[in-house]
Order: sequence, then C-alpha cells, then structure tokens
Amino acid sequence: MAKRDYYEILGVDRNATKEEIKKAYRRLSKKYHPDLNKEEGAAEKFKEITEAYEVLSDDEKRRRYDQYGHADPSQGFSGFGDEDFGGFGGFGGFEDIFDAFFGGSTRRSRRNAPRKGADLQYTMTITFEEAVFGKETDIEIPREEDCLHCHGTGAKPGTRPDTCPYCHGTGQITSEQATPFGRIVNRRVCYHCNGTGQIIREKCATCHGTGRVKRRKKIHVKIPAGIDDGQQLRVAGQGERGVNGGPPGDLYIVFHVEPHEFFERRGNDIYCEMPITFVQAALGDEIEVPTLYGKVKIKIPPGTQSHTKFRLRGKGVPNVRGGGVGDQHVIVKIITPKKLTEKQKQLLREFAEISGETIDEQTKSFFDKVKKAFKGNS
Repeated sequence: MAKRDYYEILGVDRNATKEEIKKAYRRLSKKYHPDLNKEEGAAEKFKEITEAYEVLSDDEKRRRYDQYGHADPSQGFSGFGDEDFGGFGGFGGFEDIFDAFFGGSTRRSRRNAPRKGADLQYTMTITFEEAVFGKETDIEIPREEDCLHCHGTGAKPGTRPDTCPYCHGTGQITSEQATPFGRIVNRRVCYHCNGTGQIIREKCATCHGTGRVKRRKKIHVKIPAGIDDGQQLRVAGQGERGVNGGPPGDLYIVFHVEPHEFFERRGNDIYCEMPITFVQAALGDEIEVPTLYGKVKIKIPPGTQSHTKFRLRGKGVPNVRGGGVGDQHVIVKIITPKKLTEKQKQLLREFAEISGETIDEQTKSFFDKVKKAFKGNS
C-alpha cells in the first residue's frame, strides 16, 4: 500500500510553518497515542503521525521530501519500526513524547532520583525575657509520617506491593531510537508505578496506598539566647519525609517576641526610661534601675538634664551567634509635679527670685500660647 502524504497525515498545508507542524503533531499524537487511545488502529496511526513529523520538522528532510516524496534515493527512508518505541512501552505517557523530540529527557529522568522532603515552618510566640535568655521547650507540629497500619508500604496489611512488571522494579523504562547517527537511548520514569518500582494491588485503607498519614509530632526545641523578633531557627531533619529514599526536609521556627512594658530592644542593646524629680536632677542622687539581670544603682550627678543617657555595660542582650552581650541605656526624664501646696509654690518663687528669674502670674502658659497661635492661623 502506498504511503500517505505527510502533509495530509498531519492535516497541514504544504506551506505550513514549523510551529504549525508542531502544533498539529501535538494534537494528533495526543489523540492517537496508544496509552491514551485503546481503539484498534490507534497505534498504527500514531506511528504514521510520528514518522510524518520526524520528516517535516527537519528542514533538510522536508526539503528532500518536497522534492522526491517518499522515493528519496539518498535516504531510503522507511519510517520507524516497532523496536524504535519498544512496543510503545518506552514512553511514560503523553508528556514523555515531547521530551523525546523537544529535549528534556534528562530533566524528567531526575524525577525518580532521591529527593529531599519538603521544609516546614512553625511560628512561635515567646516573651521578651525568653528571647533574651533562651529556653528549652516542646512543640507539636503536623507532618506526614509513615502509616502505622501498613508500616509505610501503602499495601493492605497482610499483602505486599508487587515489583512493577513494566520497569522490573527500577522505576524507569528505557527505549532506543534509531537515527542516522546511531541509536539514542531514552530513559523515562515508569508511568505504571510513578517511578516507585512497585505496584500496589490492594491499598491500605488508612493511607489509601500513599504509605503516609498526617500526624502531630512532638519536637524538643532549644531556643538560643538573644533570638530576636522575626528571626528563625532551623531544626535539621524535622521536615517532611524524603521521596524515593531522599533525606527529610527541615523545620524552620519563626519567632514572634512579645513587647516588654518597660524595656525596649534595639539590636543587642536595651533601652529604658527612668523618672527622676527636679530635686534629684538639681542636687544629684543615687537611684535604683531595674535590669533583666536584677536591680542596679546608678549615680545622678547634680545638674542632670532631662533625657540624659546613662550606659550600663553588659546588661543588654547576648549576641545570638555568640561574641558578647549588649548594653542597657537608661534615659532619665525629669517629672514636673502637677499639684503643689502653697508652701511649695512659695518656696519655688523664692528660688526663682534668688536665681534672678521673674514669674508673671498673669502670663499664659506655653501651651496656651501655642493654642492661641494655632487659632490665629485658622
């Protein structure tokens, strides 16, 4: 029987572009691929489509076909035999067809390689003090574990997975393709067993054949001293189980540190404000200051101004990576009394007179002046 015209097989015009030919091939090969179409004659049509595309997608072969048709004297082209596709068993489904012709077989073959399991993330809220000094605690995370019912096999208890008869347990199917330059060996993930090398005839009712179930896992965690808000801690090997014998993923704990009512952290330093009276600021005094390590006394020199800063060395936060401890900075604020007795007022007037200051009882306060200024601009 005479061969059909390649353009007719693909349903394209003789002036069709390479892109139009590729689209036609994709559409038809998907329709007639033996793994997708079980109708009688589908395999022969698929071979015919593939042969037509192999010629028309190559510029030189297409030029010679347009000139000589099927009777090209230099090639003696006869298409593909059954052995070129290994009886169609060499392809792991429709997508693998395109890998064979458009590249990517190396990428897909890596699917069956051992792969690290997925990483997990857990957010933990801790107090200000726990972040500074660190702590040990237990947490529970949901993750996939081996199914206890089938011991991770995925098979119904009392049964075992069978070795895949298509890849013989290797998880890959190898096919060879003849070319003018030799034979090309293609390796594909076995689509019958999805690269596992095993086929489960009777699936476990608990995990439905996956061999895995979600379970809460308790993990002991050591929080390092000096951890800060938003930082994360990596716990190696506590993520999801690996694939195809690969290592497990990691667990990343992200920390949220609750603010402190008195202390403020800036890097490894701690800041706080301490109120002092006008008398303490003017005459000087010794005051007690709270720190995370206990109370400490500091001296207030006479004539101290409001917002003067004092440093307490080594009373800050330990560096989370080691290498020292930050400082604590104490900012003093002079508190003006809101209520004075008549005697206190008189004493302050006398102080002002001695200091050469004049106080006009009728003069508006500073805030009254500001308020008046805003009204004038409205």
